[in-house]
Amino acid sequence: MLNLNKAMVIGNVTRDPETRTTPNGQSVSNFGVATNRVWRDAQSGERKEATEFHNIVAWGKLSDVCSQYLKKGGRVFIEGRLQTRSWDDPSGVKKYRTEIIAENLIMLDRKDANAPAAAPAASPTASPQTAPAADEEISVEDIPF
Repeated sequence: MLNLNKAMVIGNVTRDPETRTTPNGQSVSNFGVATNRVWRDAQSGERKEATEFHNIVAWGKLSDVCSQYLKKGGRVFIEGRLQTRSWDDPSGVKKYRTEIIAENLIMLDRKDANAPAAAPAASPTASPQTAPAADEEISVEDIPF
């Protein structure tokens, strides 16, 4: 029996990553990504649009890349898995939150000549030696739509 838990989203970062360190020293970043869906209403032919907001969590080296390079408004491709957490709020009501646990990301913004260098495609297995020098030209992979 085969199981698959895979999520892929392309959208805009809705807030700068909030990064913290766990008691055991591991870095974790939380941020949001908004995706849009556009369609024509079958009855009226009117153009419709809906936005979905996704909660993203990145761990370890990928968290470090997120905190260093991602900014609100930036375009990003996130690949990961869905995970739902639950907790009891102070009044005892059970709350749920579904998140995408990031396993890979690709920054999709085009490099601006006046902006600092962008991060290359990142994964949690990226080695520290592959980090670019501050003045090195970096190309960002474009995903065709």
